[in-house]
Parts: sequence; C-alpha cells; structure tokens
Amino acid sequence: MKILKSTLLLLLIYSQSSCKNFAPQDMATQSSSSNTGRSASRLTLSDFQKGSTRCYDRRKNEPRAVVDAHLHARPFGGPPVPFPSLLDFVRNNGVLFTAIYGIGQRLPTDSSCTYYLNCLGTPALPSIKNDFFNAQSILDAKPEDIKIVLSMTFPDLSKPEEILPQMNLLDKEFPGMFRWMGEVNLVKQALFNNGHTAIAADLLPRWKPFMDELLKRKIPIAIHSDLGNDDEPEKYKNLMDSVLSSYPENRIVWMHLGLSKELKRLDHKKQIAVLESYLQKNRNLYFDLSWRVLYDQIFSQPEFEPLYIDLLNRWPDRFIPGTDFVAAAGKTEKIYAEELRLTSAILGKVNDEAYRRIALGQNFFELAGLEAVAPQVCR
Repeated sequence: MKILKSTLLLLLIYSQSSCKNFAPQDMATQSSSSNTGRSASRLTLSDFQKGSTRCYDRRKNEPRAVVDAHLHARPFGGPPVPFPSLLDFVRNNGVLFTAIYGIGQRLPTDSSCTYYLNCLGTPALPSIKNDFFNAQSILDAKPEDIKIVLSMTFPDLSKPEEILPQMNLLDKEFPGMFRWMGEVNLVKQALFNNGHTAIAADLLPRWKPFMDELLKRKIPIAIHSDLGNDDEPEKYKNLMDSVLSSYPENRIVWMHLGLSKELKRLDHKKQIAVLESYLQKNRNLYFDLSWRVLYDQIFSQPEFEPLYIDLLNRWPDRFIPGTDFVAAAGKTEKIYAEELRLTSAILGKVNDEAYRRIALGQNFFELAGLEAVAPQVCR
C-alpha cells in the first residue's frame, strides 16, 4: 500500500510540473496548426504603437501578412459580402491593416454577372458608386481593431479631366477619408473584351491636375499595368515608362509586379532584371505582391521562387502585400484565408528585414502616412 501511495504521489507531482511547463503559447501553437490563419501569438494594434517593446517571433507563427493592402470590398457586379462579415474575414485571419478598394470596373446594374469574364462583350467601366458605398460602410461599422485606409477606385484614366472634380466630390461628402487611389487601369488585357483599351500615351500630360493634387496630399496611386503577353512580353512596357518619367515625384504602386494571366511564359531572370532596373531608376516606385496568380504561376515553382526571394531581400523597402480578394456574395472566409495564405507564402522565406517591412507592414505604413510602427522581429 505504501508503494502504491508513493507511486501515485510521484505521478501527481510529474503531472503538475508538466502542466506548468506547457506554456499558453505552446497551446496556441498547437491550435494554430489546425486553424488556417490563426497565429501562435496574435498581434494587436497596440503592438504597432511607437515605443512598443513587443517583438514578433517568426518561429512560432505561420507566415501571414498583417496587412492586406489590396482588398476589394465590392464585386464587379451583383451583391457583395456584407461589410461586417468581410471585416470578420480580415480580423479572424490576423489582418490588422487594410486598404479597402471598390472595384474600378462596374458591370451594368441590369447585368446578372458578378465577374466580367463571365460576360464577355458587356462593358465593365469605371464608376464612383463603390467609393460611396465603401466610405459609408466604414462609417457605419466603425471598427476599432482594424485600421482601414480607404481608396478612390473611380478614376477613368482615359478621361483625366473628370478625375479632380470627382475627388472634390468625395472630399465634400466624406472629408479626409480617402488616403489612397487605385486600383486604376493603365492597361489590363483581361478587360479588352469588356470595353477597356490601353490608355494612349498622349493622354498622360492631361493627368497633371489630379497627379499634382495627389502629390500635394501625399496620396499614392496604385496602377494596374500589364507588361505584355506571351507573344510580346514587353508590349506595354512603354506606357509605364511614360508615366514614371512624367510623374517622378508621385508615389506609384505597380500592381502584381506588372504580371498577368496573359503573360505566363517568362524568362524570369530577365523579368527580375527589368523590375530591378525600374527600382533603381524610380525612387518613388513600389510593387504590389497581391493576387494568387503570382503564386500559381511563379512563387509555387521551386525553380523560380528563389529568384524573387532574392529580389525582395535586395529591395525590402519597395514592396507591399495584399490578397486582391474580390468580395462577391457567396465567397467565404475560407476562400479569403486561402488567398491570404498563398499571397503571404513567399514572405515566409525572406530575411527578417524584408519580413518586417513587407509582411509586418512598415512599407505600407510609410506609403499610407500611418503613424504605426512595425514591431521588430525577435532575435
């Protein structure tokens, strides 16, 4: 009996000591492995205040950007995901900062389509409607745990004279709310069957009034501009060349590394040399890493991904993350979580400086004029 009591006592002591050594972060780590987007040590907005001593431990977290700098709260047509639900998608996956876009190309109100490629021949043209909806949705929701940067997505670059008056209209209705512009289309081949054409280079001088106003307000402009296609990989390169040479002081974000579904067959070393030449020549140019197509076509390929990882490490202060999620009704949080996971995947392989500046948001904060400061990566 004494032996049995001693054995039970030893088991109890061992059990208690084991419990004490099983830290909450270890429990969270186990939980995070079974919950997509759950972080082992979830950051909050307070960790991004100047003077915070919190560091971010990459070893205990799956790679996830805390910034979604490219999120479309409205679809091309039809109803959206309800805005409060979209905010839940974001917060439940650890995203603390986001740039909310409308959609630059609306299908007609009598169209039954939610996606322009399902309605070839139907015009999908710029509209200001989404910007009003987004601004009012933010005012109604008043989220305190997510910092939102609101973007003007209405501009039709083929009608530059209309842009500044519409900027003033948004200012009148929603003073001080819009701190970003885009996604605007310089050339988007996917829309050619829906009424879009590449912007003519001779229109660029007529952009000056609104570009000057953006410069005055320190508002960046996010531009979709396809480099080319499989037959002519640099067919449209001259258009962005002209924009950058015409407006060198404006902060410009080039969407999706200039790539598209129309440009799949790439000499990746040459492509990276092109991107790097732009970065060297244009100090106010940034690239956006959004859209899962980049993962599907490039970053998931082990022979190509290391080339881009090296590029991010060489230029850690010139890239921003994003999902390019389009919140059409019927899309679920699971879809959002997957797009965040895939668009963040390459960030898990960059060095600590690039991770802090891109995934933890320092580049985005500086571009958007936010007072937030990204935490340091734990050593």
